[in-house]
Amino acid sequence: MRRVFLKLSGEALAGEKKSGFDEPTVTEVARQVKEITQDGIQVGIVIGGGNFWRGRTSETIDRTKADQIGMLATIMNCIYVSEIFRSVGMKTQILTPFECGSMTKLFSKDRAEKYFEKGMVVFFAGGTGHPYFSTDTGIVLRAIEMEADGIYLAKAIDGVYDSDPKLNPNAKKYAEISIQEVIDQKLAVVDLTASILCLENKMPMYVFGLNEENSIRNAVNGEFKGTKVTV
Repeated sequence: MRRVFLKLSGEALAGEKKSGFDEPTVTEVARQVKEITQDGIQVGIVIGGGNFWRGRTSETIDRTKADQIGMLATIMNCIYVSEIFRSVGMKTQILTPFECGSMTKLFSKDRAEKYFEKGMVVFFAGGTGHPYFSTDTGIVLRAIEMEADGIYLAKAIDGVYDSDPKLNPNAKKYAEISIQEVIDQKLAVVDLTASILCLENKMPMYVFGLNEENSIRNAVNGEFKGTKVTV
């Protein structure tokens, strides 16, 4: 592994509070990512915005505006998590697909490459910069552009199941499944647009539970108990 992209859900970072941030959770994420970078692996990070905003649940707000609020939520998350990373001794930079004053830098592949070469953890905030695209699509797009070796999805659930384990106690967990099967069975590991991008560009994904001990480090080192989504 040379370069990996890590997707953190906003809800997972909120811990049991379900909204905002749970600092011990974020600090533990920072500790694990620091260990990964010390092994010489470059890390790009995308964070969802669900701990602040889920625009699709509102019938009164225009979809474009709702998605723009969601983009801003991901930027707030990245600024916060970036600072926690810095507090444990890492260098970080935040890139967005649109200008945010002096708070972030404008994304370009060359700029991101420069930051990776300097040993920084690079946060890709603001999604794709366009409505109707999720942070799932955002991370797949950036991972493909930046030629990552794989995408690691740290979720509240510990892998891919054939049905919702919260609703079905007999749900079967997959150790490995192809992205084509995910699409055919509508398993919603990531949204359909992101799934098609992974399929066409042969980008593997690794789905695991964030809350398990050393889950991020174990996943990147191939010692995880989640689900590998093959291409």
